[in-house]
Amino acid sequence: MEKKKGKKCCQSPAAASYHIEAIISVDERGQMVLPKEARIKAGIQAGDKLALVGWRKGDRVCCYSLIKVEEMGEMLGELVSSLMAAAPESQE
Repeated sequence: MEKKKGKKCCQSPAAASYHIEAIISVDERGQMVLPKEARIKAGIQAGDKLALVGWRKGDRVCCYSLIKVEEMGEMLGELVSSLMAAAPESQE
């Protein structure tokens, strides 16, 4: 299969590191299980809320990320701060 050249869909910040934690399967009902070791590493406990964030390339979702809802506020705050710092000053 030939790879298409172009912009990568799931680009991570340069400072981030990532690797495959586990390979999981989806059952006939569409359910999947996060392995215990992965839950322990991420500090995920019963009752925690996770946001399923889709990364899009055009109209196709190519990657998903799971983010603890309790940490989304901090992540969004950092994103807004970096966008504000990069924005040119308004001229009035």
